[in-house]
Amino acid sequence: MKTYNIFTDKEDRLPEGSADFLLAASVTKTCEIEGITQAGIPGKVPYTPTLDAEFITTQKLFSMPEIAETPSGVPSPALITRAVHNLYAFSSVEILDLGLEIKPQQTLLHNFNINPSDSIATGAKIDAEAIVAKGMAFGRSYELKGSYLILAESTPSGTTTAATSALALGYDVKEDFSSSFLKVPNSVREETINASLSLVDDKMSNLEKLSQVSDNMLLFCAGFLLEASRRFHVVLAGGTQMAACLLIADRLKEDLLMRLKAENITLSTTAWVAKDKNSNLKHILEQLSYTPHAIYTEFSFKDAKIPVLKMYDEGEAKEGVGAGAALAFANANRLTNSEVLEAIELIMYMM
Repeated sequence: MKTYNIFTDKEDRLPEGSADFLLAASVTKTCEIEGITQAGIPGKVPYTPTLDAEFITTQKLFSMPEIAETPSGVPSPALITRAVHNLYAFSSVEILDLGLEIKPQQTLLHNFNINPSDSIATGAKIDAEAIVAKGMAFGRSYELKGSYLILAESTPSGTTTAATSALALGYDVKEDFSSSFLKVPNSVREETINASLSLVDDKMSNLEKLSQVSDNMLLFCAGFLLEASRRFHVVLAGGTQMAACLLIADRLKEDLLMRLKAENITLSTTAWVAKDKNSNLKHILEQLSYTPHAIYTEFSFKDAKIPVLKMYDEGEAKEGVGAGAALAFANANRLTNSEVLEAIELIMYMM
C-alpha cells in the first residue's frame, strides 16, 4: 500500500499526526431517478448515508439490518474506513446531517436544520447562499481535536450533482466525472444533467445556479472549506465529488470576497478513482486557479478470502465515506495492505 501524488505519480503522504473524521451525510432526491446510482439498497437508496454514518461510528446498524451495498453485493466503502479506524483510531468520528431522510442512531450528530434537496432534473430548490453560510459558520467554529481534519461524504447520486454543478459554473469537465458503477449509466446521467442545466442561464448568479443544480453536501463543504482552511489543514476525502467541492469554493471565493488557504488543503482518494478510465480527476483539478495537493492510495483486494471484495479492484464502488483518505491515513501511520485487508474481512465475518 502506497500513496502517490495525482499530478506527478511520485510517492506522497498525508500530514503527520492524528486526524478528526467528519462525514458529510446528505440526500438529494436525484438518487430516486431509476438507474442513476447503485450506492445503496435498491428502493431504499436514501438510507445509504444513514447506514454509512451508523457503521463508521459504531460498527453496528440500527436503521436497517444490513450495510448498504451495490446490487452485485459489493459492500459500502464505509467498511474500509471503519477497518482503518479499528487499527489506528481517528481523533473523533462525527456526522454532519446535511439533509437526511432517516436520522442515524448512536452517532455524534451535528444538526444544521437542512432538508434533503430535490432532484436536480426538476430543480434542486436549495437556498445555496444559506447552505454555504452554514458551512462557513461551522468552519469558523469547529474545534479541532487532532492534528488535521478529514472531511468525507456520503451522498448517493452525488457524482451527477457534482458534474452538473461544475458544468453550470462554466468548467470544462463534461467527460470527467466518475460513478459508483463499473459501467457508467451515461444515458440516464446525461438526460438528468441536461434537464438540470436547462433550468439555469448566464443571467443568474453563481449561487442562483447552484440553488437549482447542486446538492447540500457540496455547498456546505465548499463553505466550510473557505473558512476552515484558514485555521487548520483540511483533507477532502473523496474523488470527483470532492473535486467539485473545490471547484465550487474556488468560484465562490470571489463572490464572497474570501480567500482559500490552498496550502492547507489536500484532496485524497483511491487509486480506483485516480486511475478510472471513465473519469479524469486530474483534469477536473486542473480547472482550479491553483494547483492543489492531491493524492491517491493504492490498495488491493487480490488476496481477499471473501470474493465479493475483489470487485473493488475491477472498478465497482471505487470510493466514498472517506475510504481514500482512510487508506492514506493508514499508510501514513505505517499500516500495511494485508493488515487493513485482514481488518476489513474480520468485520465482515462478524456481521
